[in-house]
Amino acid sequence: MMTPDASTARGPLAALTPLYGDPITFDEATLIAEAARAEAQRHGWPMVIAIADSGGHLVLLYRLDQAQHGSVLVAQQKARTSVDFRRPTGAFEAALADGGLHLRLLGMTNLTPLEGGLPILREGKVIGAIGVSGMQSTQDAQVAAAGLAAFAA
Repeated sequence: MMTPDASTARGPLAALTPLYGDPITFDEATLIAEAARAEAQRHGWPMVIAIADSGGHLVLLYRLDQAQHGSVLVAQQKARTSVDFRRPTGAFEAALADGGLHLRLLGMTNLTPLEGGLPILREGKVIGAIGVSGMQSTQDAQVAAAGLAAFAA
């Protein structure tokens, strides 16, 4: 039996892009988390920032002063969802807002359908994800995006 080669794949396998890459390094995770922390502190938002590797394992976690305890797990779940499904968690939030058949997402126990989780890409491959929790989901997403912007720079 042949193993499909993603570089030449067509059809369903080709739809798996972005593919997974080597895991994020601690230094990369720190750069992203620091930029996200600076954005949260600039606004005075008490947040939790989680960075997961390409396997969904926690690499780094910041809980800023006065961040609600419940956000510790939510931030990690957002990062894990983003890695597992290779997309922003906001895509699931938007799908739920559409209703209809999308409501079946609520039956899935392995995803968090709230903005604030973003995949981290290196050379077009998912190397990890950032998950942010503590404020409104749009603000969580803003802080996560600030972390990614620092990585892209």
